[in-house]
Amino acid sequence: MEPEVIKLIIKGSTIAIGGAAPAFAVGKIVSKAMESIGRNPESAGKLFVPMLLGAAFAEAIAIYALVVVFTL
Repeated sequence: MEPEVIKLIIKGSTIAIGGAAPAFAVGKIVSKAMESIGRNPESAGKLFVPMLLGAAFAEAIAIYALVVVFTL
């Protein structure tokens, strides 16, 4: 294999894994928050900000993967 092909495969794998893992994490975060709100509707105000922060931190991992791909 040529070095350019290997580099392209590595870049593709990095962004695929770096995008899929945070997507599953955000789905899990929001799913559990909605489940909790469904069980206790009064907790919606207390759960909203931590849910958004957790989702933002998970999305930051995807952004880091994108930066790594651009630096490769």
